[in-house]
Order: sequence, then C-alpha cells, then structure tokens
Amino acid sequence: MKTGRRTGAVATLVGALGLSVLNAPTAQAADTGITVSDIVINNGKPIVVGTTKEVEPPISFDIALPSGYSTSNPSRYDAYPFLYRGSIKTAADTGENFIQPGSYTCYETDSKHAHCEGNLYIDPHPSQEHVDSNSDATTWKVGVSLKLWKADGGLKTGELETRSATTRLKRAAKATTNASPEPVTKGKPITVTGKLTRANWSTKKYDAYSGRTVSLQFRAKGTDSYKTVKKATTSSTGGLKTTVTATVDGSYRWVYYGNSTTGVATGAADYVDVR
Repeated sequence: MKTGRRTGAVATLVGALGLSVLNAPTAQAADTGITVSDIVINNGKPIVVGTTKEVEPPISFDIALPSGYSTSNPSRYDAYPFLYRGSIKTAADTGENFIQPGSYTCYETDSKHAHCEGNLYIDPHPSQEHVDSNSDATTWKVGVSLKLWKADGGLKTGELETRSATTRLKRAAKATTNASPEPVTKGKPITVTGKLTRANWSTKKYDAYSGRTVSLQFRAKGTDSYKTVKKATTSSTGGLKTTVTATVDGSYRWVYYGNSTTGVATGAADYVDVR
C-alpha cells in the first residue's frame, strides 16, 4: 500500500528557499525509537554534478516504527537519510554542507514497517549553496533525520543519527571530438582533435582540464563496440590532438574515465567516410 509521506513538502521548500533551515532536521538527541536501515544512495555510485542542471540521485531505505506508531498514520512520524559534510549538528542547524531528499514515498509492508523510495535534490545554482565550492567534490557522510509528531502536529521528539556509509560527489566533465578530413582517402592520416573541460562549482563555468590522459576510441561501421586506439594528454587549454591512419569507415570519440573528484566524460562520436 502506498502511503502519503509528505512527498511534495521537501521539493517545494527546496525550489523556493534552497536548503532552508526550516526544513533541516532538528538537532536533538532524544531517542525516537525509529529505525532506518538498508540505505542505498544513487545505486552505490558517485553523484556527478555540473554547473546548471539539477541532479536527483535515487535513494531507497527501510523504516521500522516504535510502539504506538503505525504506517497507516504517516503524519505522526518522519524519517529520511541525508548527506552532510563536517559536523552533523552544524549541517542540520545551518543547512550548509547539507543535501536532503527532494521527495520520497514510503510503501507499507505491515503496520510497523515500510520501504521508501525517492530522490535527493542537488541544485548547483549559486542561490542553493548545495555545491558552491570545488572542495565539495569529496566524500560526504550519510546521516538520518528521525522525528515523532504529536497528534496536534507539534514535534514530540527528534534526533540525528550518523552512519558509517558515505557517498562521493564529483564534478562533471565534458569532452568534444572532431575528426578530419571528411571524407578521407584510405591509408591517409586522420587528425582527431577535441577538448576536455570540467565543472567549476565556484564560478559555475566549465574550465579547461589540463594534464589528463584521455582515450581515443574507434567503432568500425557495422559493429557495436568501441575500442581504444590511442591515448593523449590534454594541453594547458584542455586540448587534445592525435593522428590515426584511415582504414575503414567508422566513428571516433574521446573518452575520459574520470578520477576521485571528476566524473566520466564521453565526447559525441564523429563519423569518417573512408574512400
């Protein structure tokens, strides 16, 4: 059975106010008796964020309720995981270095247990302060906000729990590809150029990413897979350039496989007709 778990409330506040402390978990230590388990964020993969596009990584978790509370009355309890950096109390109190769900829905498994699914909400816009520094490209801790509500809607008790799990945030990267001449005579050289850039969360622009090893891949016409044929290192301006010998028709692309702070970048393929 699907329960109504305030699925729109968080998303509304995020869109209007950013990481509002009005919606941050209350930094209290009283035991609620709620258990949150089996937390999965972004399917266990790093979260990659650019400079403008909102990102909504999937989350899932299970909850178990204490005596006196039932999943049939979801207005009486609140429980969800979030990401934070530094002190969990500071993140909760200020809303800084704090990423929470945009929305989630819980499905009753019985009167005391529910499985919940939804999304975190990350907006790189400067007004949101979700990722406002390149130092945010690091490992974030997982915390849990737990609250019990009175019948009249007032807060009964709330607590924050730290977890050993972590999630890594990465800066998005972009790659371009241009192969020429087109068409080309068989046996003649093809020059493949491109550029690698990376999101700068401080300026909200993409900057040249120098000194990176990038793979040139080729897929012959009529085949399904790409194969790496060469590697090159980006220049101080992020530029890429290499030559290959024309043999058969096919597509070239540059691929950067990322690192601990930067996501994978795959350039759009450029098709070359060999005659």
